[in-house]
Amino acid sequence: MAGFKIGIRVNSFRLELKEAIRKSKEAGAQGIQVTATYGDIVPENLDVKQRKEFLDMVTSYGLEISALCGDLGGHGFTDEEENKWKIEKSKRIIDLARDLNTNVVTTHIGVIPESRDHKRWDILRNACERLGEYGDSVDAYFAIETGPEKASVLKEFLDSLESNGVRVNMDPANMVMVMGDDPANAVYQLKDYIVHTHAKDGIMLKKINPEIIYGMVDEEIEPGEAFKEVPLGEGNVNFTEYLKALDSIGYSGYLTIEREVGD
Repeated sequence: MAGFKIGIRVNSFRLELKEAIRKSKEAGAQGIQVTATYGDIVPENLDVKQRKEFLDMVTSYGLEISALCGDLGGHGFTDEEENKWKIEKSKRIIDLARDLNTNVVTTHIGVIPESRDHKRWDILRNACERLGEYGDSVDAYFAIETGPEKASVLKEFLDSLESNGVRVNMDPANMVMVMGDDPANAVYQLKDYIVHTHAKDGIMLKKINPEIIYGMVDEEIEPGEAFKEVPLGEGNVNFTEYLKALDSIGYSGYLTIEREVGD
């Protein structure tokens, strides 16, 4: 099996950034994913000198940056008016990523509808085409995180794009927790697009429309009603089959541990 690189999303430690980076090294990681939408590492707060200083600090620990998280929230890119600033903000995040020696920015774009006739399809496609074109121009990728829709729907959407700069951040836990999808099978379907992964596990507690879970429709659910995130190996992700699938398609990039709840 391929020697996957292990990363850690430093927010998972819930520590000050430099301390989280040090802990990542202590844990044996080879890389880190850093959030670039709030906190210390955001484009508007770092000039060229400060970007170099941060990168030098990361590399001084023998680490590299696997990806930046550029998730801007607010239903992703489903609102045409909001997309005007979100697309420009995302471009600045990808510029920051390139300055930090990574070419991947992960994000949620919103729930992709199953039908191309749904008005949201064109809104998302137009936004992703612009993001993809910019990614192409700077040799970088905006990586859509899996989970809100089945892999088959995501693949059809990606296949519809003319640019190559929009790819996939595989999150196997999201797939089992929200859609009940099979992550290993999803790897085979999305094999041409995977550039980064999250190592996470979880359990679906109740089948609920993902548009409700991701706030696309105005219907309340109780926290913890739909799914539960659990430590790796304790959920419904079959990691043996999942890693075998990643290996078989030639993926040898990062498995970046993301822990959004618990220790």
